[in-house]
Amino acid sequence: MKTASLLFAAATIVAAAQAPAVAQDVLKIAVPQRGAWDTSISEIGDRAGIFKKHNVSVELLFTGGGAEAQGAIISGQLDIAVSVGISTVLGIYAKGGPGRIFSAETTGQPDIYWFVPAASPVKTLADLKGKTMGYSVAGSSSHAALLALLAQENLDAKPTPLGGVTPSFTAGMTGQVDAAWSTIPIGLKEIDEGRIRIIARAADIKSLQNRTVRVNMASAATLEKKKAVVDRYMAAYRETIDYMYSSPDALVTFAEIAKVPLSVAQKIPGLVPKSALNPDRIIGMDAIMDEAVATKFMTAPLPKEKITELVQMPLQPK
Repeated sequence: MKTASLLFAAATIVAAAQAPAVAQDVLKIAVPQRGAWDTSISEIGDRAGIFKKHNVSVELLFTGGGAEAQGAIISGQLDIAVSVGISTVLGIYAKGGPGRIFSAETTGQPDIYWFVPAASPVKTLADLKGKTMGYSVAGSSSHAALLALLAQENLDAKPTPLGGVTPSFTAGMTGQVDAAWSTIPIGLKEIDEGRIRIIARAADIKSLQNRTVRVNMASAATLEKKKAVVDRYMAAYRETIDYMYSSPDALVTFAEIAKVPLSVAQKIPGLVPKSALNPDRIIGMDAIMDEAVATKFMTAPLPKEKITELVQMPLQPK
């Protein structure tokens, strides 16, 4: 009996070793602004093996802004895009595009700010009248935030596209723009060293507080064909957020991704609250649509049935 049991155990081990590995489902993902905390969720989770655990393999394409990948998403060359300005998705949908929101990405804007070099004569926002202020690309969350900032402050500055956070930071430091945009952690080291000054923060824009500003999106066709894969991706995504706010290893990985000292990376959880990355709640849709109309991303607010079609996740109370 003992010999038979050993033989059975050995046979089981051999069978397991010879069994083919389960193929992971692949998602091709557009990721803007590499090195930002929120856009690093997929990369951190991938390095930690969290997506693999959920049988998802992520292929990441890094872009300068969330709006840049829309054509590839609509054509099916890419599966999903993360951290897309919600006004962009509304605008595409309102024009008959097949974009769909399957997750919130960021609520509020605790991360984006505008800065000037320490030697700049600009001391306050009022000093930027008639001068240039940067954002990434048209339709991005930094673009919407800048337009909201100018409206709030009644400031006649000139919005200027600068691309991703790296070229924007270079433009600001070299005087190509009067005030450049950035996102933490980029620039925290330079702030500590006194090399730059923050001139405005998106977190101080009243209309953006407690409101979803960025979302994760896909085409309607992708969500129909790959719903089970996207659901598993989101399970891993939520688990990764928990990991980012609980594990020191996540901060080590983030420091490598963002190319910042670990001491800078360790500040981020205190600057960007975990609640801001809640993927399961779209907040303030009425206000979001009103602003999208005011900034000409769409001509009129969507009726309720259209919002239900656009947002492929349960909407929570406003």
